[in-house]
Amino acid sequence: MDRSPAFFVGDALGLDFLNSIATPIDTPVDWIDGGGGLLDWLSQARLVPAEALESVRGNALPGELDKVADQARQIREWFRGFVRGHKGRALVAADLAELEPLNRLLERDEISSRIVTARGGKGVPFALQPVRRWRTPESLLLPVAEALAELVCTEDFSHVKACEGPACTLLFIDHTRGYRRRWCSMALCGNRAKQAAHRHRKKEHHH
Repeated sequence: MDRSPAFFVGDALGLDFLNSIATPIDTPVDWIDGGGGLLDWLSQARLVPAEALESVRGNALPGELDKVADQARQIREWFRGFVRGHKGRALVAADLAELEPLNRLLERDEISSRIVTARGGKGVPFALQPVRRWRTPESLLLPVAEALAELVCTEDFSHVKACEGPACTLLFIDHTRGYRRRWCSMALCGNRAKQAAHRHRKKEHHH
């Protein structure tokens, strides 16, 4: 299926993941509509190195990637509920209980470290680099889990907003000065609103 590129307007990967289903015009488009869609989205989001995507794709059994895409969609809709329930106010310690499914997912990760040569001469030629073992198709969900965890651990939920476009489902975090951002993007919903306001003013004018 030929899709337009996914939207990355959330200003945080965790929100971009929620925005992987959206209604750009009238019909909802799900970028993660199956195994191929999941691999595509992960590659556009740069969450998984290309060689890992290729090796998982090559080793997956028939239907296995579609199953993982199903899981990705379940996580997405669960997390959407969390974000919609908490946006517009700061998270509090008591919210942790709701994040248990995310912790359970993070527990499955297999990361080790290795010493590599470092770029940039700071005196020591080496650096410690985390290495993930992409053993199973499920491992593709781990960078997603990390992006969601990153969102709840580093961002102020007071500034998580839903686009004000009437049919728009996109979420974003407002990092603008003064926190005045209202639209997923000017190109998508901002302009539509401007045109609608303009039409409305013209109508008023004629009466």
